[in-house]
Amino acid sequence: MDNLSLQHICYLVLLFFVFSVLGWCMEVLLKYIQYHRFINRGFLIGPYCPIYGSGIVFITVMVSILSGMESSVGTTFSISFIGCGILEYAVSYYLEKRFHARWWDYSTKPMNLHGRIWIGNLILFGIGGTLVIEVINPIMYSLFALIPERSLYALTSIIILTMSADYLTSHFVMKFVKSSVESSEADNTESISKEIKLLMHNKSILYRRIADAYPDVIYRTDRINKRMREIKAEIERIQQETADNLDRIKQDATYNFELMKVTPSQIQEEIIAKQDQLILQLKEDNANEKAIEELQKEIQEKKQYLEERKKLYRIR
Repeated sequence: MDNLSLQHICYLVLLFFVFSVLGWCMEVLLKYIQYHRFINRGFLIGPYCPIYGSGIVFITVMVSILSGMESSVGTTFSISFIGCGILEYAVSYYLEKRFHARWWDYSTKPMNLHGRIWIGNLILFGIGGTLVIEVINPIMYSLFALIPERSLYALTSIIILTMSADYLTSHFVMKFVKSSVESSEADNTESISKEIKLLMHNKSILYRRIADAYPDVIYRTDRINKRMREIKAEIERIQQETADNLDRIKQDATYNFELMKVTPSQIQEEIIAKQDQLILQLKEDNANEKAIEELQKEIQEKKQYLEERKKLYRIR
Protein backbone atom coordinates (compact mmCIF):
# COMPACT_ATOMS: atom_id res chain seq x y z
CA MET A 1 0.00 0.00 0.00
CA ASP A 2 1.57 3.30 -1.01
CA ASN A 3 1.84 6.42 1.13
CA LEU A 4 -1.00 8.25 -0.63
CA SER A 5 -3.61 5.53 -0.10
CA LEU A 6 -2.53 4.98 3.51
CA GLN A 7 -2.74 8.71 4.11
CA HIS A 8 -6.22 8.79 2.60
CA ILE A 9 -7.34 5.96 4.92
CA CYS A 10 -5.99 7.92 7.88
CA TYR A 11 -7.97 10.96 6.75
CA LEU A 12 -11.12 8.82 6.60
CA VAL A 13 -10.48 7.50 10.12
CA LEU A 14 -10.06 11.07 11.40
CA LEU A 15 -13.19 12.11 9.52
CA PHE A 16 -15.08 9.19 11.07
CA PHE A 17 -13.90 10.16 14.56
CA VAL A 18 -14.61 13.88 14.23
CA PHE A 19 -18.18 13.38 12.97
CA SER A 20 -18.82 10.62 15.51
CA VAL A 21 -17.97 13.14 18.23
CA LEU A 22 -20.06 15.89 16.57
CA GLY A 23 -22.97 13.44 16.26
CA TRP A 24 -22.66 12.61 19.96
CA CYS A 25 -22.68 16.34 20.83
CA MET A 26 -25.84 16.85 18.77
CA GLU A 27 -27.56 13.85 20.42
CA VAL A 28 -26.63 15.07 23.90
CA LEU A 29 -27.93 18.57 23.12
CA LEU A 30 -31.25 17.27 21.75
CA LYS A 31 -31.79 15.00 24.75
CA TYR A 32 -30.86 17.81 27.15
CA ILE A 33 -33.57 19.96 25.55
CA GLN A 34 -36.03 17.05 25.86
CA TYR A 35 -35.20 15.77 29.36
CA HIS A 36 -33.37 18.80 30.90
CA ARG A 37 -30.42 16.68 32.00
CA PHE A 38 -27.15 15.36 30.60
CA ILE A 39 -27.47 11.95 28.90
CA ASN A 40 -24.41 10.17 27.55
CA ARG A 41 -25.87 8.92 24.28
CA GLY A 42 -24.70 5.96 22.22
CA PHE A 43 -23.67 2.38 22.88
CA LEU A 44 -20.02 3.22 23.45
CA ILE A 45 -18.60 4.70 26.65
CA GLY A 46 -16.69 7.55 25.03
CA PRO A 47 -18.20 10.76 23.62
CA TYR A 48 -18.91 9.51 20.13
CA CYS A 49 -21.75 7.95 18.12
CA PRO A 50 -20.18 5.87 15.32
CA ILE A 51 -23.35 5.83 13.20
CA TYR A 52 -22.76 9.52 12.34
CA GLY A 53 -19.11 9.00 11.48
CA SER A 54 -19.98 5.92 9.41
CA GLY A 55 -22.58 7.89 7.48
CA ILE A 56 -20.17 10.69 6.62
CA VAL A 57 -17.41 8.28 5.57
CA PHE A 58 -19.89 6.37 3.40
CA ILE A 59 -21.06 9.58 1.69
CA THR A 60 -17.46 10.79 1.23
CA VAL A 61 -16.34 7.53 -0.36
CA MET A 62 -19.41 7.24 -2.61
CA VAL A 63 -19.12 10.84 -3.86
CA SER A 64 -15.40 10.26 -4.49
CA ILE A 65 -16.19 7.13 -6.53
CA LEU A 66 -18.93 8.85 -8.54
CA SER A 67 -17.01 12.10 -9.07
CA GLY A 68 -15.50 10.73 -12.28
CA MET A 69 -18.97 10.12 -13.74
CA GLU A 70 -21.11 12.86 -12.28
CA SER A 71 -20.54 15.41 -9.55
CA SER A 72 -23.32 17.76 -8.47
CA VAL A 73 -25.16 18.98 -5.40
CA GLY A 74 -28.18 16.90 -6.44
CA THR A 75 -26.07 13.74 -6.62
CA THR A 76 -24.54 14.41 -3.22
CA PHE A 77 -27.97 15.06 -1.69
CA SER A 78 -29.35 11.84 -3.19
CA ILE A 79 -26.41 9.76 -1.94
CA SER A 80 -26.76 11.27 1.55
CA PHE A 81 -30.55 10.85 1.58
CA ILE A 82 -30.55 7.22 0.42
CA GLY A 83 -27.24 6.04 1.90
CA CYS A 84 -27.85 7.36 5.42
CA GLY A 85 -31.42 6.06 5.32
CA ILE A 86 -30.21 2.56 4.45
CA LEU A 87 -27.53 2.76 7.14
CA GLU A 88 -29.95 3.89 9.87
CA TYR A 89 -32.51 1.23 8.89
CA ALA A 90 -29.85 -1.51 8.83
CA VAL A 91 -28.42 -0.52 12.22
CA SER A 92 -31.90 -0.35 13.78
CA TYR A 93 -32.79 -3.77 12.35
CA TYR A 94 -29.51 -5.36 13.48
CA LEU A 95 -29.69 -3.96 17.01
CA GLU A 96 -33.30 -5.08 17.45
CA LYS A 97 -32.55 -8.60 16.22
CA ARG A 98 -29.30 -8.79 18.19
CA PHE A 99 -30.47 -7.34 21.52
CA HIS A 100 -34.29 -7.69 21.37
CA ALA A 101 -34.78 -3.95 21.76
CA ARG A 102 -35.98 -1.05 19.60
CA TRP A 103 -33.48 1.70 20.49
CA TRP A 104 -35.29 4.40 18.53
CA ASP A 105 -38.78 4.40 17.09
CA TYR A 106 -40.32 6.79 14.54
CA SER A 107 -43.68 4.98 14.34
CA THR A 108 -45.56 8.14 15.35
CA LYS A 109 -43.79 10.24 12.70
CA PRO A 110 -45.30 10.83 9.23
CA MET A 111 -43.93 8.84 6.29
CA ASN A 112 -41.86 6.40 8.34
CA LEU A 113 -40.67 2.94 7.30
CA HIS A 114 -41.37 0.32 10.00
CA GLY A 115 -40.57 2.99 12.61
CA ARG A 116 -36.85 2.71 11.82
CA ILE A 117 -36.45 5.74 9.55
CA TRP A 118 -38.68 8.67 8.60
CA ILE A 119 -38.76 11.33 5.91
CA GLY A 120 -37.78 14.23 8.22
CA ASN A 121 -34.47 12.62 9.20
CA LEU A 122 -33.75 11.56 5.62
CA ILE A 123 -34.14 15.15 4.39
CA LEU A 124 -31.83 16.35 7.18
CA PHE A 125 -29.32 13.64 6.22
CA GLY A 126 -29.47 14.83 2.62
CA ILE A 127 -28.93 18.48 3.55
CA GLY A 128 -26.25 17.66 6.16
CA GLY A 129 -24.37 15.33 3.81
CA THR A 130 -24.37 17.94 1.04
CA LEU A 131 -23.09 20.60 3.45
CA VAL A 132 -20.33 18.28 4.68
CA ILE A 133 -19.13 17.30 1.20
CA GLU A 134 -19.34 20.76 -0.36
CA VAL A 135 -18.17 22.92 2.56
CA ILE A 136 -16.85 21.10 5.64
CA ASN A 137 -14.82 18.24 4.13
CA PRO A 138 -12.47 20.54 2.13
CA ILE A 139 -11.73 22.46 5.36
CA MET A 140 -11.22 19.24 7.33
CA TYR A 141 -8.87 17.79 4.72
CA SER A 142 -6.80 20.98 4.64
CA LEU A 143 -6.45 20.77 8.45
CA PHE A 144 -5.55 17.08 8.31
CA ALA A 145 -2.85 17.91 5.76
CA LEU A 146 -1.14 20.10 8.41
CA ILE A 147 -0.56 17.07 10.68
CA PRO A 148 2.95 15.60 10.29
CA GLU A 149 2.97 12.12 8.77
CA ARG A 150 4.17 10.28 11.89
CA SER A 151 1.73 12.14 14.11
CA LEU A 152 -1.07 11.34 11.63
CA TYR A 153 -0.34 7.60 11.81
CA ALA A 154 0.03 7.70 15.59
CA LEU A 155 -3.23 9.63 16.06
CA THR A 156 -5.08 7.26 13.73
CA SER A 157 -3.73 4.22 15.61
CA ILE A 158 -4.79 5.69 18.97
CA ILE A 159 -8.32 6.35 17.68
CA ILE A 160 -8.66 2.81 16.29
CA LEU A 161 -7.31 1.16 19.47
CA THR A 162 -9.39 3.34 21.81
CA MET A 163 -12.66 2.83 19.97
CA SER A 164 -11.98 -0.90 19.54
CA ALA A 165 -11.38 -1.31 23.30
CA ASP A 166 -14.50 0.75 23.96
CA TYR A 167 -16.51 -1.48 21.61
CA LEU A 168 -15.34 -4.68 23.32
CA THR A 169 -16.23 -3.32 26.77
CA SER A 170 -19.63 -2.09 25.62
CA HIS A 171 -20.25 -5.41 23.86
CA PHE A 172 -20.14 -7.26 27.18
CA VAL A 173 -22.61 -4.77 28.66
CA MET A 174 -24.96 -5.27 25.73
CA LYS A 175 -24.66 -9.06 26.08
CA PHE A 176 -25.93 -8.65 29.62
CA VAL A 177 -28.86 -6.60 28.31
CA LYS A 178 -29.69 -9.30 25.76
CA SER A 179 -29.52 -12.17 28.28
CA SER A 180 -31.64 -10.18 30.75
CA VAL A 181 -34.31 -9.51 28.13
CA GLU A 182 -34.35 -13.16 27.02
CA SER A 183 -34.69 -14.46 30.58
CA SER A 184 -37.43 -11.98 31.52
CA GLU A 185 -40.86 -13.48 32.33
CA ALA A 186 -42.66 -10.17 31.77
CA ASP A 187 -45.31 -10.17 29.06
CA ASN A 188 -45.14 -6.52 27.98
CA THR A 189 -42.45 -4.05 26.97
CA GLU A 190 -43.08 -1.63 29.86
CA SER A 191 -42.52 -4.32 32.50
CA ILE A 192 -39.35 -5.54 30.76
CA SER A 193 -37.99 -1.97 30.56
CA LYS A 194 -38.51 -1.45 34.29
CA GLU A 195 -36.95 -4.82 35.06
CA ILE A 196 -33.84 -4.16 32.91
CA LYS A 197 -33.35 -0.66 34.33
CA LEU A 198 -33.56 -2.01 37.88
CA LEU A 199 -31.02 -4.73 37.10
CA MET A 200 -28.62 -2.24 35.51
CA HIS A 201 -28.88 0.33 38.29
CA ASN A 202 -27.77 -2.35 40.75
CA LYS A 203 -24.59 -2.92 38.74
CA SER A 204 -21.58 -0.76 37.81
CA ILE A 205 -21.70 2.68 36.20
CA LEU A 206 -21.08 1.15 32.74
CA TYR A 207 -24.37 -0.74 32.96
CA ARG A 208 -26.25 2.23 34.41
CA ARG A 209 -25.00 4.38 31.54
CA ILE A 210 -26.71 2.19 28.92
CA ALA A 211 -29.98 2.33 30.86
CA ASP A 212 -29.75 6.15 30.98
CA ALA A 213 -28.55 6.55 27.38
CA TYR A 214 -31.83 5.29 25.88
CA PRO A 215 -34.74 6.29 28.13
CA ASP A 216 -37.24 5.52 25.34
CA VAL A 217 -35.92 2.05 24.49
CA ILE A 218 -38.58 -0.60 23.75
CA TYR A 219 -37.62 -4.16 24.75
CA ARG A 220 -39.26 -7.05 22.93
CA THR A 221 -38.79 -10.76 23.66
CA ASP A 222 -39.62 -13.43 21.09
CA ARG A 223 -42.79 -14.13 23.06
CA ILE A 224 -43.91 -10.50 22.85
CA ASN A 225 -43.05 -10.33 19.15
CA LYS A 226 -45.16 -13.45 18.54
CA ARG A 227 -48.05 -11.92 20.49
CA MET A 228 -47.77 -8.68 18.51
CA ARG A 229 -47.86 -10.63 15.24
CA GLU A 230 -50.99 -12.46 16.41
CA ILE A 231 -52.66 -9.18 17.38
CA LYS A 232 -51.73 -7.64 14.03
CA ALA A 233 -53.15 -10.67 12.17
CA GLU A 234 -56.38 -10.46 14.18
CA ILE A 235 -56.74 -6.72 13.45
CA GLU A 236 -56.19 -7.35 9.73
CA ARG A 237 -58.81 -10.14 9.80
CA ILE A 238 -61.36 -7.86 11.48
CA GLN A 239 -60.61 -5.06 9.02
CA GLN A 240 -61.09 -7.44 6.08
CA GLU A 241 -64.39 -8.73 7.49
CA THR A 242 -65.59 -5.15 7.98
CA ALA A 243 -64.63 -4.26 4.40
CA ASP A 244 -66.42 -7.39 3.06
CA ASN A 245 -69.56 -6.55 5.07
CA LEU A 246 -69.57 -2.98 3.74
CA ASP A 247 -69.25 -4.27 0.16
CA ARG A 248 -72.15 -6.68 0.73
CA ILE A 249 -74.33 -3.92 2.20
CA LYS A 250 -73.50 -1.70 -0.78
CA GLN A 251 -74.39 -4.45 -3.24
CA ASP A 252 -77.68 -5.17 -1.45
CA ALA A 253 -78.58 -1.48 -1.42
CA THR A 254 -77.80 -1.18 -5.15
CA TYR A 255 -79.86 -4.28 -5.96
CA ASN A 256 -82.82 -3.06 -3.91
CA PHE A 257 -82.60 0.32 -5.58
CA GLU A 258 -82.76 -1.36 -9.00
CA LEU A 259 -85.81 -3.36 -7.90
CA MET A 260 -87.56 -0.16 -6.84
CA LYS A 261 -87.13 1.37 -10.32
CA VAL A 262 -89.31 -1.29 -12.08
CA THR A 263 -92.97 -2.03 -11.20
CA PRO A 264 -94.26 -5.68 -10.90
CA SER A 265 -96.57 -5.17 -13.90
CA GLN A 266 -93.65 -4.11 -16.08
CA ILE A 267 -91.72 -7.21 -15.04
CA GLN A 268 -94.76 -9.41 -15.80
CA GLU A 269 -95.09 -7.83 -19.25
CA GLU A 270 -91.42 -8.53 -19.97
CA ILE A 271 -91.88 -12.18 -18.92
CA ILE A 272 -94.91 -12.57 -21.25
CA ALA A 273 -93.00 -10.98 -24.14
CA LYS A 274 -90.05 -13.35 -23.59
CA GLN A 275 -92.44 -16.35 -23.42
CA ASP A 276 -94.02 -15.31 -26.74
CA GLN A 277 -90.57 -15.16 -28.30
CA LEU A 278 -89.78 -18.60 -26.90
CA ILE A 279 -93.00 -20.09 -28.36
CA LEU A 280 -92.15 -18.68 -31.80
CA GLN A 281 -88.68 -20.18 -31.60
CA LEU A 282 -90.06 -23.58 -30.62
CA LYS A 283 -92.52 -23.56 -33.56
CA GLU A 284 -89.74 -23.15 -36.10
CA ASP A 285 -88.44 -26.34 -37.74
CA ASN A 286 -84.82 -25.25 -37.55
CA ALA A 287 -85.06 -23.76 -34.06
CA ASN A 288 -81.91 -22.11 -32.72
CA GLU A 289 -81.04 -24.10 -29.60
CA LYS A 290 -78.75 -21.37 -28.27
CA ALA A 291 -81.44 -18.69 -28.66
CA ILE A 292 -83.98 -20.95 -26.91
CA GLU A 293 -81.59 -21.50 -23.96
CA GLU A 294 -80.94 -17.75 -23.64
CA LEU A 295 -84.69 -16.97 -23.68
CA GLN A 296 -85.40 -19.64 -21.04
CA LYS A 297 -82.60 -18.23 -18.88
CA GLU A 298 -83.92 -14.66 -19.25
CA ILE A 299 -87.48 -15.76 -18.39
CA GLN A 300 -86.21 -17.55 -15.27
CA GLU A 301 -84.19 -14.48 -14.21
CA LYS A 302 -87.22 -12.21 -14.72
CA LYS A 303 -89.40 -14.54 -12.62
CA GLN A 304 -86.82 -14.54 -9.85
CA TYR A 305 -86.58 -10.76 -10.16
CA LEU A 306 -90.39 -10.54 -9.78
CA GLU A 307 -90.32 -12.76 -6.67
CA GLU A 308 -87.64 -10.54 -5.10
CA ARG A 309 -89.74 -7.49 -5.89
CA LYS A 310 -92.80 -9.05 -4.26
CA LYS A 311 -90.75 -9.98 -1.17
CA LEU A 312 -89.50 -6.41 -0.93
CA TYR A 313 -93.08 -5.08 -1.02
CA ARG A 314 -94.13 -7.57 1.68
CA ILE A 315 -91.26 -6.46 3.92
CA ARG A 316 -92.13 -2.80 3.39
